[in-house]
Amino acid sequence: MQYSLRQLLHLVCVAEHQNISRAARALFLSQPALSTSIAQLEETLGLQLLIRHHARGVSLTPAGNTFLAQARSLLAHAEEVTAAGRALGESAQGVLEAGCFWTLSPFFLPGLLVLARQRHPELQIQITEGPLDELQTLLRNGQIEMALLYDIDLGRDLECDTLAQVEPHVLLPSGHRLADQASVSLRALRKEPFILLDLPHSRDYFLGFFQKAGFEPKVRHRSRSFELVRGLVASGEGYSILNLQPASHQTYDGGEVKCLPIKDKVSPLSIVLVQPLGLRQTHRASAFVSCCRAYFDSANQD
Repeated sequence: MQYSLRQLLHLVCVAEHQNISRAARALFLSQPALSTSIAQLEETLGLQLLIRHHARGVSLTPAGNTFLAQARSLLAHAEEVTAAGRALGESAQGVLEAGCFWTLSPFFLPGLLVLARQRHPELQIQITEGPLDELQTLLRNGQIEMALLYDIDLGRDLECDTLAQVEPHVLLPSGHRLADQASVSLRALRKEPFILLDLPHSRDYFLGFFQKAGFEPKVRHRSRSFELVRGLVASGEGYSILNLQPASHQTYDGGEVKCLPIKDKVSPLSIVLVQPLGLRQTHRASAFVSCCRAYFDSANQD
């Protein structure tokens, strides 16, 4: 006996509601009918997909969590086949759920989305912003098809397409004694206060530079806000290290910063487009990949 797309849809709905009764109501099914559908799916696969908690709903088993991402992918492909059969068009259509790391979004998404709309006007791209760990979880669960991330501590179950590399730089107030230098070494700043962009994984990347330089920075402020870090530097609260440079050296409050290359040998960060390893891309996902490559190829040539 083979499972059906309807059974996969039932599993996805139960996983989203974490309760068979609520899922049955959403699907306009009786609770026994939905329970039977899930049980038949488990029997067909030879896997336990759900853990039933008495009076407390259900949760996915580890195998169920893995299968859920495959089920969502298969349903997305089925939806695409149906749409293609109706439209018989060649352009990418429908909704693409994608993710983007917080600090990358304001730099690249506006131009990337404009390019995607120009090339594929019938493609609707919905973006979820967040930290690296959260976006990796969404990828594994099939809630987003791909994500624009930094290549930091990514799981081996994810496939990366490198789009660009960004070099780290020191951020100084415009009136700093070293602001007119062509570059600056970290040891030249060892006695000054440091402002850390305190995001998971990113913080370890930045602090690793100081370990290689042989000293610990004097961290005065920590912030998860890219722009607050820039504002604190501009106000003279310390220096920082960042990878991305806005087009303007001005901060939100009218201050000004200066970006200088680092003399020390430091590792750049790769910007990557990430998707679950081995999952076949939908046509809309392939269209988005093509747009990303074209956008970053153009930016790298400027």
